[in-house]
Amino acid sequence: MDVELIAMQLVAGVALGAILIMVALGLTIVFGMLGIVNFAHGALFMVGAYAGLWVASLTGSFWWALIVAPIAIGLFGVIIERVLIRPLYKRSPDDPLLLTFGLGYVLVEAVRIIFGSDGIPFSTPQALQGVVDLGIGFFPIYRLFVVAVVAVVLLALWLGLEKTRFGLIVRAGARDPLIMRVLGVDIGRLWLLVFGLGVGLTALGGVLSAPMRNVNPEMGSLVLAEAFVVTVIGGLGSLLGAVVAGLLVGIAVSLTALIAPEMATIVMFALMALVLLIRPQGLFGKTGGGA
Repeated sequence: MDVELIAMQLVAGVALGAILIMVALGLTIVFGMLGIVNFAHGALFMVGAYAGLWVASLTGSFWWALIVAPIAIGLFGVIIERVLIRPLYKRSPDDPLLLTFGLGYVLVEAVRIIFGSDGIPFSTPQALQGVVDLGIGFFPIYRLFVVAVVAVVLLALWLGLEKTRFGLIVRAGARDPLIMRVLGVDIGRLWLLVFGLGVGLTALGGVLSAPMRNVNPEMGSLVLAEAFVVTVIGGLGSLLGAVVAGLLVGIAVSLTALIAPEMATIVMFALMALVLLIRPQGLFGKTGGGA
């Protein structure tokens, strides 16, 4: 098999992995910090794509959509946490799960009523159209742009969580909220910000993916499955795990598509099953969950 072809598939796998990382980040952050499995994740991803489409149609600019839509949907996430999820924190862990599961259906039906069921194309911005010669072959400029954006987001998250006072408080609050309350930290406000951040990142993933996917009310279903595969393989709540698992799954799917295209979709679930058999908590997960 041609070496350059394999190299191009590896590059394509990294690009796909970057998209999967972006898809899983919001789910990972919310579970890692709040312990909530957000089953509305796919629907919020879809809402982010539609919000980006709407902003782009109003402003004529993809760049405004990339900025405004995640902020707006992040604020929507803040409302969701404050009004719907916060009253359930002291109840069974199943209650927030069931609530977000139902919320996902509500969001999908609301979008279907407003925008219809047909898919809507989202044009790639002119500056990012075309391909670039990597020396081993030609690759879409937009996919390289997505890789760059995901790298910047990951760097910003790492700096924010590891190098700032806010990040220290977030990590401490995730481990022992009672002690943080005793120290005078408003845990409610902290969880509000974390949930809003997770939803905003999910919406950003929706906007970034929109030019590569047909924007439609059902687009979040596959995304939810992909997000869970990545988070389970990496370890629930682990940001490092989400990054490693996203790249691993992306490369595995890309190489499988080269050898056996009909198995490309199945391989991610097979990989998840293999990891669970060997290490049930995931590659970087901790027994009992946690960040």
